[in-house]
Amino acid sequence: MQKFIGAILTLMVLVSCKQTKEPVDVVAKVEVIEKPPVLHYGFNFDDFNVVHDTVRSGDSFGELMLKNKVDYPKIAAISEKFRDTFDVRRIMVGKPYLILKSKDTSEVAKVFIYQNDKINYTVVDLRDSAAVAYKSKKKVKLVEKEVGGIINSSLSEAMDNLGVDYGVTIALSEVYAWSIDFFKLEKGDKFKVIFDERYINDSIYAGYGPIKAALFEHKGRTIYAFPYVTDSLKNILDYYDQDANNLRSTFLRAPIKFGYRLSSRYNLKRRIAYYGYKVRPHKGTDYAADIGTPIIATADGTVVESTRRGGNGKYVKIKHNSIYSTQYLHMKAQKVKKGDFVRQGDVIGWVGMTGNTGGPHVCYRFWKNGRQVDPLQEKLPTAEPIADSLRAGYMSHIEPLRWQLDCIEFVDPAPEPEETLITYNQ
Repeated sequence: MQKFIGAILTLMVLVSCKQTKEPVDVVAKVEVIEKPPVLHYGFNFDDFNVVHDTVRSGDSFGELMLKNKVDYPKIAAISEKFRDTFDVRRIMVGKPYLILKSKDTSEVAKVFIYQNDKINYTVVDLRDSAAVAYKSKKKVKLVEKEVGGIINSSLSEAMDNLGVDYGVTIALSEVYAWSIDFFKLEKGDKFKVIFDERYINDSIYAGYGPIKAALFEHKGRTIYAFPYVTDSLKNILDYYDQDANNLRSTFLRAPIKFGYRLSSRYNLKRRIAYYGYKVRPHKGTDYAADIGTPIIATADGTVVESTRRGGNGKYVKIKHNSIYSTQYLHMKAQKVKKGDFVRQGDVIGWVGMTGNTGGPHVCYRFWKNGRQVDPLQEKLPTAEPIADSLRAGYMSHIEPLRWQLDCIEFVDPAPEPEETLITYNQ
């Protein structure tokens, strides 16, 4: 048996050695795979001489094209034919653009790319006799972000310390604008919010998306907020709480979003020194703000007046329904005209000093059943909750979002106090 095993081992060694002594020629077949060209804005930049620049004061599309050897008839045809796609009269100073020029000695402009913003751009392709213009977008990566914070002074400061875009702060305050007075937040109030951040090429920040879910703790009360479309045909989206109640009130608290001061309240017994301390009722609520600050409609409605008259100056009046109307006085200018339908939050004009006024502000007047009342004392109606037929679907929709919110930890973003170095004289 041992002799048999030894013979097998000897045979294996001989075979192995034979393979070593008599190598087999191997021909390696290498397949060369060409990489596809890298495209920018849909073009292979290797095919062109590329010019990167920004629109300067005095620049126009026509002048830029003439400088790059595009003839005037073609420029005129583009300006007229593609006005809806690319209005050449509205290129803005400071906006970046690219010109792709031919690589031959003529260096004629073949493509013009105008960067509308970080994501959107407009292309004017000049390569054929009949030019083409179209709009497009860069590829954007969405990264979901969760933040939770504790307020020590203001929502804005807390969000800023967490590294959140200021626009998200604005969006969150708008979601809760009807249920929380952000001028009366208390130390220790808390918030959580889920939203998307947009990135180009995985690294260039390009803004934020809408709020996907939120939570706010104010004065011991917790209010969740979830976006939900209840009318798919009109695509109307509102935010609702954990009990399917609409967070939107019929009326906003103020006709200005931010940067205002409540300078004078509704007061039927007001006395003014200038008029000898006679009683001169003030039936409006004044919100002082810088000239040019946008004034917004506090509720949906139809513009019934947009004019200028006496001490009111330039103003807009909106009828919301058979019960309520609002009026906005002393505007610098109106943005709407009689007969326009406006949505809550739409800009209808700008703060000014027209009419009888001692400083820039908007006098906000509020009618109920034809009589002017104090909007800050009125118990204003809330928007309708989710219909019973949609309630089950809504509750199922928010379940994973609510769980996700509950798992976010609150972070106190208050900066640590600086250490004081104490030295002693020897």
